[in-house]
Amino acid sequence: MKFVVSSTELLSHLSAISRVINSKNTLPILDNYLFLLEDNRLTVTASDLESTLITSLELENTSGTGTIAVPAKRMNDTLKEFPEQPLTFQIDPETFQIDIFSQNGKFSIVGQNGEDFPQQPILNEGVASTINVNHSVLLSGINKTLFATADDELRPVMNGIFIELTTEDMKFVASDAHKLVRYKRFDAKAEKDASFILPKKPAAILKSLLPKEDFDVKLEFDDKNAFFTLSNYKLICRLVEGNYPSYNSVIPQNNPNKLVIDRVEFYNTVRRVSVFSNQASNLVRLKLTENQLVVSAQDVDFAISAVERLNCQYEGDDMEIGFKSTFLQEILSNLSVTDVKVELSDPTRAGLLLPAENENEEENVLMLLMPMMINA
Repeated sequence: MKFVVSSTELLSHLSAISRVINSKNTLPILDNYLFLLEDNRLTVTASDLESTLITSLELENTSGTGTIAVPAKRMNDTLKEFPEQPLTFQIDPETFQIDIFSQNGKFSIVGQNGEDFPQQPILNEGVASTINVNHSVLLSGINKTLFATADDELRPVMNGIFIELTTEDMKFVASDAHKLVRYKRFDAKAEKDASFILPKKPAAILKSLLPKEDFDVKLEFDDKNAFFTLSNYKLICRLVEGNYPSYNSVIPQNNPNKLVIDRVEFYNTVRRVSVFSNQASNLVRLKLTENQLVVSAQDVDFAISAVERLNCQYEGDDMEIGFKSTFLQEILSNLSVTDVKVELSDPTRAGLLLPAENENEEENVLMLLMPMMINA
């Protein structure tokens, strides 16, 4: 089998799907790309058994059909060294010898039998749900929630993004038990209620692919796998099994104390003050009085402390509450608004961070942060 392909185009596609391949694989065949040539189309697959990413290129000059497993790292390293030029691949299906002819030379590598590559999962039509989602909606949902996912071996359901589809909206939820993010989109809805937990790795892969996308993403999922079909790529991933915790029950409803403050000012202040916090706890204190927020931190062991005052709009009782500064910074950096609204009930209950004004009517963002004990 033989085909001619642009060196930079092939490298671009391979670089995108190489993110799936683990540095250490249980099966040696997974260190390879699967090349499938048929009908003037080269389809390339990479997999780690949990996630599979497929891309295809239309080619003009091909002969023969077949499959072969090509060493991924060597292929990428080789293509990186070529300037833009057509490369001719000549593959012997008997010996798995791959000869690559460039303008000035010939490069030979040995592949493996493509038949040994794991089969792709198949969608269970009986229990499957299908929805077309705008690429920017999916990207926003992943961007807003991915940072809040957990690394919890005991509760694997917390290690992914919970995606919930209803007839009214689409929700993306992530939590690590310290912080929680709920992102709603009203411009994406399904014909029937359904949900699944998207693992962290495929979510990160989608985050890298979606910015280059121009069209809606076809999302199909059953009880075991999700299939994301983009213009040039198809991602298949095994879902996290189990039931996601009831996240609505941890969102406090009655929060009489409300603070509105410039997000960037607040973020920069927390960053500066947190340098002086105890390294073990990262505790920063927020003291709220009428139209003033005092942010402070101290490390008694090193006799260091910091205090900054900020103007704000505050309605409610005077109070003092403590938060872990790293989590507070993460949340503030992931809220893309000018002013942020903080809603609090008391120093022992979670605080809500919301956009002061919704810039997009079709979205609703809620971020929750658990407080820390302030030792008097």
